[in-house]
Amino acid sequence: MKVMIDLCVVPLGVGISVSKYVAACQKILKESGLSYQMHAYGTNIEGEWDEVFAIVKQCHEQVHAMGAPRITTSLKVGTRIDREQSMQDKIDSVATKLAED
Repeated sequence: MKVMIDLCVVPLGVGISVSKYVAACQKILKESGLSYQMHAYGTNIEGEWDEVFAIVKQCHEQVHAMGAPRITTSLKVGTRIDREQSMQDKIDSVATKLAED
């Protein structure tokens, strides 16, 4: 089953800056070959359910391996079975409606 998620992994107990942990997760995503899009407060990821959630696990494992004693993660999950739709399709749909105004 295809899934789109919005993932925000927040390491706790590591100080104020978390950019090195975000970068580590982005590297995992790049190596995965999945489609993803980082934004200011997380990352959108799309792909097959098992592949996407395996990446979430890998990010947690990597952030813990980097010394974070705790992690809190916010996750939004969306699936649809009536048709295929990508992250870009959703963005394009809104852009089209804005252009119509």
